[in-house]
Amino acid sequence: MQAVVINQYGGPEELQMTTIDQPTIAADEVLVAVKATSINPIDWKARQGLLKGMFDWQMPVVLGWDVAGIIVAAGPAVTKFKLGDAVFARPDIYEDGRRGTYAEYAAVKEDKLALKPTELSFEQAAALPLAGLTAYQVIHNQLKIQAGEKVLIQAGAGGVGLNAIQIAKYLGAKVATTASPNHHDLLKKLGADQVIDYHTTAIQDVLHDYDAVFDTIDAIDDGLAILKPTGRLVTIDGQPTDAQKAQGPTVTSWWLQPNGQELAILGELAVQGQLQIVIDQVFPFSTAGLQAAHRYSENSHSAGKLIINVGTEA
Repeated sequence: MQAVVINQYGGPEELQMTTIDQPTIAADEVLVAVKATSINPIDWKARQGLLKGMFDWQMPVVLGWDVAGIIVAAGPAVTKFKLGDAVFARPDIYEDGRRGTYAEYAAVKEDKLALKPTELSFEQAAALPLAGLTAYQVIHNQLKIQAGEKVLIQAGAGGVGLNAIQIAKYLGAKVATTASPNHHDLLKKLGADQVIDYHTTAIQDVLHDYDAVFDTIDAIDDGLAILKPTGRLVTIDGQPTDAQKAQGPTVTSWWLQPNGQELAILGELAVQGQLQIVIDQVFPFSTAGLQAAHRYSENSHSAGKLIINVGTEA
């Protein structure tokens, strides 16, 4: 099959289209003909070699951790899905580093799958898994946001932030966020009650007595400064120090746990109109397309998801 791989860590130029073996599925896995995948910051951080401490991959490595497509094979232990089903998922990160979604086919465990709602395109479905699940798990499961609470979501125009704002509003919270001025109108449309230009304003100067902070930019001290003593902060981009943990508010870090059932909830929220999927740009499945998408993600402040249209025939 065709896949875009890296043969060594480095810049976007390391992404190259090549031919590799199609993944062999286990008993509890399905094989998905990939229609679309997406770009996340973890992709280019992995490409740069910043995840070497977590994953001991052997080259070549296939990146990518969002998938939407059609099931073309299923292991004997798979019972909830069948050939021909349109699905989407955030697959596991496999130890061999060869099963990313920058490829024509991807192996996905059954418990990570959700049926793609017919109302969503493959591109829309591919935009949801990693960013949507991260937002849902932090806002709903970890911070346990309640109606009437005040929550700050850092970097609201990013893929995670866009979802987190809408999920927090769905739960009845008052939401503040940070963003560049050109994104303020979009974020207010999606439900943000207050949007702060981080270029000109420190959050500590305008926000006080908040119940919760979702830190996506490793600005833990800034978040702690606006919390109530009983507040809580979850970071997905930093590691809290002992001193930060001792200040009073609860401070924890979170790493996404792929979950098909929670992904199905997000799909339903999108169908209901409670969760708008924002796509910034769609790139072709090619060496040039992946390189351009990585450069755009790494160097720009886009609003919404960057999608790769793979379009594999099932």
